[in-house]
Amino acid sequence: MAKQVQLDLPIVLPTVPDAEDACVDRLTSSLHEQDGVSTAHVSTATNGAPDRLCIHYDPDAISLPQIRRRARSLGTELTDQYGHLSWTVDGISHPRRARTLARRLRQIEGVVEAGASAAEQIRVEYDRSSTSEDEICAALRSMNVRPRGDRLEAQGLAEEAGNGQREAGHDHDHGGIFGEKTELIFALTAGVCVALGVGLSFANGVPGWIPWGLYIGAYAFSGYYTVREAVDTLRAGEFEVDFLMIVAAGGAAVLGKWLEGAFLLFLFSLGHSLEHYAMRRARRAIESLADLAPDTALVRRNETEQEVSVDDLTVGDVVIVKPNERVPADGVVLKGESAVNQAPVTGESVPVDKTPVEAPPAVQDLATLDAAHRVYAGTINGSGVLEVRVTKRADETTISRVVQLVTEAEAEKSPTERFTDRFERVFVPAVLGLVGLLLFAWVPLDEPFADSFYRAMAVLVAASPCALAIATPSAVLSALARAGQGGVLVKGGGPLEHLGRLGAVAFDKTGTLTTGKPRVTDVRPCPGVREETLLRTAVAAEQLSDHPLAEAVVQYGEDHLGARPPEDATEMEGITGRGVRAFVGGVPVHVGKQALFDEIGGPPPPDTLREEAEALEADGRTTMIVRRGGTYLGVMGLADTPRPEATNVVGRLRRTGIRRMVVLSGDNQRVVDAVAEQLGLDEARGDLLPTDKVDAVRTLRQNEDVAMVGDGVNDAPAMANATVGIAMGAAGSDAALETADVALMADDLSQLPFAVGLSRQTRRVITQNLWIALGMVAVLVPATIAGLPIGPAVVLHEGSTLLVVGNALRLLRYDS
Repeated sequence: MAKQVQLDLPIVLPTVPDAEDACVDRLTSSLHEQDGVSTAHVSTATNGAPDRLCIHYDPDAISLPQIRRRARSLGTELTDQYGHLSWTVDGISHPRRARTLARRLRQIEGVVEAGASAAEQIRVEYDRSSTSEDEICAALRSMNVRPRGDRLEAQGLAEEAGNGQREAGHDHDHGGIFGEKTELIFALTAGVCVALGVGLSFANGVPGWIPWGLYIGAYAFSGYYTVREAVDTLRAGEFEVDFLMIVAAGGAAVLGKWLEGAFLLFLFSLGHSLEHYAMRRARRAIESLADLAPDTALVRRNETEQEVSVDDLTVGDVVIVKPNERVPADGVVLKGESAVNQAPVTGESVPVDKTPVEAPPAVQDLATLDAAHRVYAGTINGSGVLEVRVTKRADETTISRVVQLVTEAEAEKSPTERFTDRFERVFVPAVLGLVGLLLFAWVPLDEPFADSFYRAMAVLVAASPCALAIATPSAVLSALARAGQGGVLVKGGGPLEHLGRLGAVAFDKTGTLTTGKPRVTDVRPCPGVREETLLRTAVAAEQLSDHPLAEAVVQYGEDHLGARPPEDATEMEGITGRGVRAFVGGVPVHVGKQALFDEIGGPPPPDTLREEAEALEADGRTTMIVRRGGTYLGVMGLADTPRPEATNVVGRLRRTGIRRMVVLSGDNQRVVDAVAEQLGLDEARGDLLPTDKVDAVRTLRQNEDVAMVGDGVNDAPAMANATVGIAMGAAGSDAALETADVALMADDLSQLPFAVGLSRQTRRVITQNLWIALGMVAVLVPATIAGLPIGPAVVLHEGSTLLVVGNALRLLRYDS
């Protein structure tokens, strides 16, 4: 049974009177349904202490950051009692090394979770009352791992911690005396020693100790990193492949077969160094995102223009972006017009026209600003000159957030990776047991002990799961890099694999399948009521609301009422999923769908008005009935047109293997039906409140894996309850980046088939790699038992490892 971790976390529940509130039930039930969480409940504290959220979970299946995201998506903030460190480091070159470091870190008292990846990322969750960042950093140094000076800070790290980090970052060794090429140079040097030793062994008059000395040199150069890894593994209390190779090479030396032992270590170290090169190539594809933003910016200060470092830009600065230059910071356009290439950040293939904003909004209103007025760091300006007001510091821009989240995601293990880790923990000791038995094969076979010993060492080489260890991480890292290049942020191997297993996709309607900009198409007053009266009353009530439908009504009123402004309204109240109520001239006014008037007091709508509304709804309109006091004034029809790319996206998703597609909306059922029919969706569910969407997603999930596609804010609860939550238009939206498992950076639905297709291809590559890795072991073990020498076994063994790495790197070139 997997080891369970129990956390008792003080929690803050905004606007919640006590732990019995319904939102607490939603929180705990949502957490309980997450894979890896066995129990989640709130314990009511006494003596004025805060209530505590108690979670029992398997850290191999779900991480604390994922739990934190789920809780935040439901409006809950976890305490800062538990610190979160996310570091870019030097000194991790392989997944096996990463696993060893993670185990060592988990042995530190107070460390709740620790993850490491061959992408040179360290993630640590720790109890601040039991340990500190300095102690964790010291432990890393003892393992020859150095945090870099440009550490990506995560949730709630103190400034003084960052200062200590920068100091620690100055003394890293970049992997050795030749930097990151040290291991490859050592491996090639060992190869030269082996080749010279073999050549000199056939030369006349050369003393025998010279080839032997060269083989010793090969042992030293090729065994340096292998021994270091083996020692770290043993200190963590486990066996890894490096240890098996050291034992095999040592065994060959004991038998006097120095050439075979040197050849074994040479090929093993060469294979390792080439694997590391491949992993660095995938990693650099991600790191290249961080290089998109320029180093300097032309800023106007004190009526003069000066060039400054982007790190020195502050919110409110005005930067000047000349033609064909990269935008230095996130901001809003104050002056100038141009077409900006946003592909580096959002993946959009067509440049986006940018125009000045009439009045720069407050920081808290930036999320509602039209995309035509916003620019992002790292995007490329077209032919015009833009003046941009900076809205985010360099370390808070969209591109920096993407790089941070992707690099953190690299430390999150996928389900397959966790399976192979568990398999190796059983397999390696089993191999050692088999080798131990083979050491006594001379008894029944009546052969020299040296022959049995040699056979055992050959089996040790053949059974080493090198290819298995690299099969999944290399594919996941390559896929994450490719997704980032395509404007899709995937938060780790887990969401990546889940995305590839989807059987159903649930879409929010407004803003996801449709443009999200409804417009008034019909104004139908009741008999005896003037159209102007109906419109003025509706606009008066809706002008206090920020709902998209209300904005459409107000815009229509501005276009058609002219100089006759609506009356002033007071005490506007939104009725969730139904409409609004306000007082106009002291008289209550209700504007909303028919269901609103079935729930409130007063006379019901006349039959003629109901028939009018139903006819509009049958045509795919969203209807808004208007009643002032007890008098019905009429009905208005609004339409939100489907996105131009939506129909094509549905077809592409079906071709990738998605069997069922559903639209979930709070809009009228007939309107939702019309959209579903137009786009070719399988099912339409309308008139849903946010809690109804959660229930619908949970029902879908009972039968198959389901993704919920929304805007990352309003649909956050439903996204949190789906197998995979997918947010659209995440560029510039911290909320969407935080809540979603997968974020489509552009407000473009066509990125979804690319993400699903990449995930499915990744699963195929992982499956192929596992078959190659396990198949080679299945072939080589019997072959070596039957007498296959160590030399050919090493060649085939290392060849399979390089094959799976090369197969994984194909994902960097994936194109849907």
